[in-house]
Amino acid sequence: MTFRSHMDTALAEARAAAARGEVPVGAVLADPAGRILAQAGNRTRELSDPTAHAEILVLREACAAAGSERLPGHVLYVTLEPCAMCAAAIAAARIARVVYGASDPKSGGVAHGARVFCHPQAHHAPEVIDGIAAPEAEALLRGFFAARRG
Repeated sequence: MTFRSHMDTALAEARAAAARGEVPVGAVLADPAGRILAQAGNRTRELSDPTAHAEILVLREACAAAGSERLPGHVLYVTLEPCAMCAAAIAAARIARVVYGASDPKSGGVAHGARVFCHPQAHHAPEVIDGIAAPEAEALLRGFFAARRG
């Protein structure tokens, strides 16, 4: 099997989220064969739901389609380091690999902050690949927040 990144699709979801006034984070969930099962951007404001992060939305959609709360062998692509809430959901779903773009020193839960997958209480620790398309993801976030401040 050849590795294929779906980060371009995640970035497109992040751009669509920004266009809706949401923080520009996008996620894609692929099955073990690399087929995209779900893709989403943040919708916390639109849905008035603080849990409607891109990662949670794709996990919900893929789990519902699979009829299971677990997705072993699946790969999650996300434009920003998952927060602690999302990292806990990723562990609970038994995702095999998390591929993310921009690091999040302020709110991240994988390499920063809570470092959820490193805790002895973590039920599962996926493989983590960071920095994929990081410059593009960082530029989207910088532009979005600069526009909101300006």
